[in-house]
Amino acid sequence: MLILGGNQLAAGGYEVANSCRFDDGSTDYLNRTFSSDTNRTTYTISVWIKRSKISDETFIIAADVSAGAGNTRDFVRIESNDQLRYTIGGGAAADVKTTQVLRDVSAWYHIIVAVDTTQATSSNRVKIYINGNQVTDFATSSYPAQNHVGDFNDNILHRVGMDTNNTSNGWNGYMSEFVFIDGSQLDPTSFGEFDEDTGIWKPISVSGLTFGTNGFYLPFENSAALGQDDSGNGNNFTVNNLTSIDQTTDTPTNNYATFNPLIYNPAQANYNPLFSNGNTTGASNTTVNAFSNARATLAMTSGKWYAEFKITSTDSNMQIGLINYQSGFRSTNNWALWYQQDGAVSFEASGSIYINNSLSGTSFSGYTTGDIMQVAFDRTSEKVWLGKNGTWFNSGDPSNGTNELLNLSSTIGDDEFWTFAVGFYHNNSEVWDANFGNPTFTISSGNSDGNGYGNFEYAVPSGYYALNTKNLAEFG
Repeated sequence: MLILGGNQLAAGGYEVANSCRFDDGSTDYLNRTFSSDTNRTTYTISVWIKRSKISDETFIIAADVSAGAGNTRDFVRIESNDQLRYTIGGGAAADVKTTQVLRDVSAWYHIIVAVDTTQATSSNRVKIYINGNQVTDFATSSYPAQNHVGDFNDNILHRVGMDTNNTSNGWNGYMSEFVFIDGSQLDPTSFGEFDEDTGIWKPISVSGLTFGTNGFYLPFENSAALGQDDSGNGNNFTVNNLTSIDQTTDTPTNNYATFNPLIYNPAQANYNPLFSNGNTTGASNTTVNAFSNARATLAMTSGKWYAEFKITSTDSNMQIGLINYQSGFRSTNNWALWYQQDGAVSFEASGSIYINNSLSGTSFSGYTTGDIMQVAFDRTSEKVWLGKNGTWFNSGDPSNGTNELLNLSSTIGDDEFWTFAVGFYHNNSEVWDANFGNPTFTISSGNSDGNGYGNFEYAVPSGYYALNTKNLAEFG
């Protein structure tokens, strides 16, 4: 999917500060066992999620007697076919699954599962809402018996972002504003509202809600304790494998660019990049021999933009650069040679520069493992600056608009959507981390853009901005 600048929430209203980035490959999750059981018939689960992988069975929250206890647990998860599922007793007591699928990895979804098994009408016992709208079309709709007592709210193991049966099928992506209400079945107006200008569903403050004894609110605002409960109840969760670097500012009110896993070679799907860390880390697949590329989820038609790329492992074939989102979708195995086709600009690790289908007459000194590469892109004037470890090539000065490495005024059309990209050869063990403002690597200094967004290793040039939806709404 692709997000454009004109379809975003403007500044103003309630702002969500943080989210938490989970990676199944690192076995990231939170857990808590409540000290007592409370209302096990009536509760509400509300969370904002941004997926990083589709066709992936992955857990949002689960409750069971103990880890590995079997398939009798209660849970909310997304199935491998991307449908949202709520289950009691492993499906034996209730099983409700949406027909709707959640496959947009560039967007935030708001999920509510509101339960009250005391209701006389069976369909009122479990209500599911997605982005403020009640789901009424279900692939499976087996509702719990009246007054059924489930596992949520019992004094047993609860996990956020992981199954309780094992430590597989963990969450891949981001969570924000995780709320659990003990004792009430609430509707979406307790958690969000439709923006009066755009019609987009957006969060509101939940601080005034009645959370109940076992209720909790995880805003992920304490990077040293990502499981901290801010409901006032002190129902803090134990953190497993998450660190302060997993706290991000990619939120439902300011969506940041990540890499897009839905763009791949249609002729060879196994040539996809291997993504992790919320689609900000990319790696080649050493089991195949082919070129491939990774593109950011957000694109721009104007404005000035900045990104950094830390090179973990590379060879001379790796490229970082820019690409026209409308180009490069070939049906042959050679489509992935994005740096040798129209609508692409790339800076090869060897120092070569490609523009469209040709090797440029311009070059630079190249880069290698450990380098942090900087790209400043003035989409309006169509100039590009390239830097390495804090120094701009060609004595460039993006802030003043001078000594650019490339002028693409004859290359880029006014109505084209361009974005950051990385190209690589799979069998060469290439690994990189993209920093669009939420780094997965330690930042030694810390620099934000002029709007206060992003966390970068080097100073963001004056007038340049992190690639997120707030900035796109203003400049892009």
